[in-house]
Amino acid sequence: MEAAFSIAIFLISYLFIILEKVNRALVALTGGILMLCAGLFTWDDAFYSYIDWHTISLLFSMMVLVSITQKTGFFEYIALLLAQKVKGEPVKLLIVVSCLTALGSALLDNVTTVLLFVPVIINLTSILSLPAFPYLVMIIFSSNIGGTATLIGDPPNIMIGQAVEHLTFMSFLTNLAPIVLIIFFSTLFLMVSLFRKSLKSDPKNITKVQELNPEEYLIQSPLLYKSLFVLSLTVIGFLLHPILHVDLTTIAVCGALLLLLLTDQDLNAEVVFKEVEWLTLFFFMGLFILVGGLQATGVIDEISKGIIDITDGDLPTTALMILWIAGLSSGIVDNIPFVAATIPVIEEFKEFGMLYLDPLWWALALGACLGGNGSLVGASANVVVAGIAASYGKGISFLRFMKYGMPVVLFSLIIATIYLFLRYLLPYLQGSIV
Repeated sequence: MEAAFSIAIFLISYLFIILEKVNRALVALTGGILMLCAGLFTWDDAFYSYIDWHTISLLFSMMVLVSITQKTGFFEYIALLLAQKVKGEPVKLLIVVSCLTALGSALLDNVTTVLLFVPVIINLTSILSLPAFPYLVMIIFSSNIGGTATLIGDPPNIMIGQAVEHLTFMSFLTNLAPIVLIIFFSTLFLMVSLFRKSLKSDPKNITKVQELNPEEYLIQSPLLYKSLFVLSLTVIGFLLHPILHVDLTTIAVCGALLLLLLTDQDLNAEVVFKEVEWLTLFFFMGLFILVGGLQATGVIDEISKGIIDITDGDLPTTALMILWIAGLSSGIVDNIPFVAATIPVIEEFKEFGMLYLDPLWWALALGACLGGNGSLVGASANVVVAGIAASYGKGISFLRFMKYGMPVVLFSLIIATIYLFLRYLLPYLQGSIV
């Protein structure tokens, strides 16, 4: 009964989120509170077990860093430089932004990457009088696909890497980067083909951009140098976090606090806090609580265990089922709880004498990360992009995004299926891997 009730609340809340008739944060929080009122779990469970404070703190910290840096004109400066490098050509701009986002998401976490890129691209599309939607959509797609390639690119990969000792940074890179490159460039080709007609800029705007001096947009002040110093320090910290053994959240929080302390005389902290996307943060909290209800009533655990029952422990069948279930479910719910529930289930395969589990880990990573492109709530990066875009008056419709997102997910999962079968499952079936 409790499981059915939690599913009903989740589905109704999700429907309202899709319809966008009521603010998403209010819908998610209301659904979560209804689960609390129904006694499915306690406040302690919500605060200490289900809300991912690492994600919330990371987002908050990066919002603070971006908010302060934005006041220096730095993002406009970068936007103009980028526009002039591609000579204002919209299609070239889409390709360059997509490639940079994918690369950044592989080296940093994808949330950080979109937080840095979205303000730049929104400023740039405004200067060139271009529609922001194609660029924002490709930033989301590129961040999720690019983040799949490395251990630190996406939270599911970090969780898998922490659970399986022999899967190192290089393991993720050598096993996932090849298929990520294929999926990324295929998706980029498809999106350029779809958006090409709408990506036309007035020659007058291009000429105007070429005549502008990017340095005029930089506000030469102590605030600029302090912001760039701390932002660079934070990015370096992200890159070195596997060596420093300090998690991304700690680095981000330290960066935000350091910049707030250094700029306290230049910029009141109250002003900075007012510009934080609180609705985005509260939406995340509500979403975590909603998914927590499914965890508390055993729904997610049953899904994971059901995979084992259906496949009867057959490795190829199990790997492909994990790939597709993780991929399709990640477009509906946050992929983190699903991955958390599936990791111990995969580990149980050892008890059945199955020692070669790597295909299952790669299937889980590919499905969870690539599936995040399915909807605006499929991955942390998606919600962040939507929140920042809305603050600039460039809101992204839930259904409009899904119209592009779901086909991209299906396309990605088909390619991933072929890759998994040819690289891991076929050799296993032929007996060359035991």
